[in-house]
Amino acid sequence: MLIQGTCHCGNIAYTLAWPSDAEAIPARACDCSFCVKHGGAWTSHPGGSLRVTIEDASRVSRYAFGTRTSRFHVCTRCGVVPLVTCLVDGRLYGVVNVHTFEGVDPTLLQPVPASFSDEDAPARLARRQSRWIPDVEIVEGA
Repeated sequence: MLIQGTCHCGNIAYTLAWPSDAEAIPARACDCSFCVKHGGAWTSHPGGSLRVTIEDASRVSRYAFGTRTSRFHVCTRCGVVPLVTCLVDGRLYGVVNVHTFEGVDPTLLQPVPASFSDEDAPARLARRQSRWIPDVEIVEGA
């Protein structure tokens, strides 16, 4: 299944190739202060792929906090955070915010609380390698 998503103004858009055998889409509501304040609910599948297009890269802020091991891609025009990326061993991994999906049946979303505050940086990176989308391409100026 192909899932389209965008920030509110369309500056950051993506196509997520989601494995067709997946019966539900987990929507992990992280309890960190950034995700709570932004209403983020993140999903990923280690068998998926993500293609991101950024219309105007000068209007994207890449915000890092805490362990500084990931980058929240924030559209500075509309304020929406559609994705997060993390570079591990030279490979870019990602998750997307289910609230930025376009036309996806909401009954497919499976809300799950998530807390990662007890993880140290190595454990966090290992989790991302095993659970995040491992095939991420970002094209700027599209």
